Parts: sequence; C-alpha cells; structure tokens
Amino acid sequence: MTIKVQHTPIRDVKLIEPYISSDARGAFFESFDQSEFDEKVARGYAFSQEYHTVSAHNVLCGLHYQIQSPQGKLVRVVSGEVLDVAVDLRRWSTTFGRWVSARLSAVNCHQLWIPPGFAHGFLVLSEVAEVLCKATERRIPDKERTLRWDDPDVNIAWNLDRPPVPATGSANSVSFSSAEVY
Repeated sequence: MTIKVQHTPIRDVKLIEPYISSDARGAFFESFDQSEFDEKVARGYAFSQEYHTVSAHNVLCGLHYQIQSPQGKLVRVVSGEVLDVAVDLRRWSTTFGRWVSARLSAVNCHQLWIPPGFAHGFLVLSEVAEVLCKATERRIPDKERTLRWDDPDVNIAWNLDRPPVPATGSANSVSFSSAEVY
C-alpha cells in the first residue's frame, strides 16, 4: 500500500489518499495496512472495532465522542459522499474547540484519521452514503457523548441549504461550553 498523507489545519488529524491502480477492467487499492499506518499516519494504535453505517441524504450523524476510553477513528466512505468533521476536545491542545472537515467519497477513496480526543460526525451529501469507521477502542454506549452539530462557539461550516435530519443518538447533544472534554 502506498498512501499520500496530508496534514490538515489540526495537526493530528490526517487525510489519507491511497494509491489506486485502475484500468479498463476496474480499480484496486489497499484500504488499510497496519505497518504503513504506523509509519506514515500514527504509531501505536490498533483497531478493535469497525462500524458500518448507511444513511440517507442530508442525515447528520454526530458529533459523537466517548469520554472514557476515547476512540481514535479511521473513516472512509464505500458508497456515496459525506462531509466528515472532527472537533478537537483536548483541553491541552492549541487547537482546542477548532474543527476540520474533509469530503470523503467512494470516488476519491480518501480516509480521515481522527485521533482520540475528538468529537466526530458527518453530513450525507449524496442520496445515500455507506460509511466505515475503524475504532481504536470498543464502543461503550453509556460513555458516549454528543456535541451539538450547530453549536455557535464551534461554528462548523456545514454549508446547509436546509436543516439536516439528525441521526438516532444525536438528540441528547450538548453545547461546547457545557461539554465534557479531555
């Protein structure tokens, strides 16, 4: 696997572009290689769980995080397109409270690495999107928290033309000012 890693405005969040081999028959790429991930993206992480979500157009999932056993996430889209967002909740970080986004799609095959200490969410831009998310820690539902997607202190540019449809589990969201952080 040969990947190109782009640093985002938040240093620890990285956009990963795989090398795609394609010809008239179709395309091939390696979606994950632990050795290359360790070398080029982030050392010392192993993935323990993977989520697969299928969501309709304009569904907004998140912004979720796990306050105990924080999860690092490697996110990619296998069908459709999303705007993927990470918000830095690490109190000690110089980018605390800032967000970064990337368009992930089945066409560009990009992945976003979000280390532990971030809230994560996405907005479905296509008619339907299937999102895969590898997590470094198992999901613990009673430790999950949700940051408001429209919090004015964070001010994420979702570029919405109408209100989104919140995904299940996004209803009990809190403002940035009252959120539990790391």
